[in-house]
Amino acid sequence: MIELHTLKPQPGSKKRRKRVGRGIGSGHGKTSTRGMKGQKARDTVPPRFEGGQTALHRRLPVRVGFRNVNRVEYAVVNVGTLAERFQPNDEVTPEILKERRILRKLKDGVKILGEGEISIPLKVHAHAISESARQKIESAGGSVTLIEA
Repeated sequence: MIELHTLKPQPGSKKRRKRVGRGIGSGHGKTSTRGMKGQKARDTVPPRFEGGQTALHRRLPVRVGFRNVNRVEYAVVNVGTLAERFQPNDEVTPEILKERRILRKLKDGVKILGEGEISIPLKVHAHAISESARQKIESAGGSVTLIEA
C-alpha cells in the first residue's frame, strides 16, 4: 500500500549539482571543467555570441509598432452616398447597406461620415456617426439611431 511516507523519486531522476572549483580531489578543481586556454575558458563569451556569424537578433527583420487586438474597424459610408442611393423617409440599416452593395463587408460595425450633401430625410441606424454627418442628417429632417454593438 502506498502512503505519503513511503513515496520516493524514481531511481536516477534526482541528480546532484556539479560543484566545480572545489580543489584537486574533487576532480573538478583548478580549471573547473573549462579546459586549459581559449575564449571559452576566460569568461569573455556572451551567451548570445555565435562565433562571429551574424547574430540572430541582427538577422531578424525589424518590425516597428504593434497591432492592437482590441481595435474597432468600421465600414464607412458618407452621407452623400446615402442621399444618392435612398429615397426620402427610407430606413438605412447595415443589412440594407450590404444588400444594396453599398458596403461589401460590415466589419465591426458601420460608421456614417459627413462627406457630401444630403437634402432628403432618412432614418439612419449605425454603430457610429461623425458629428458633421449627424448635423447634416438631422437638418435634412432625418433621424439617427445608434446601434449598440
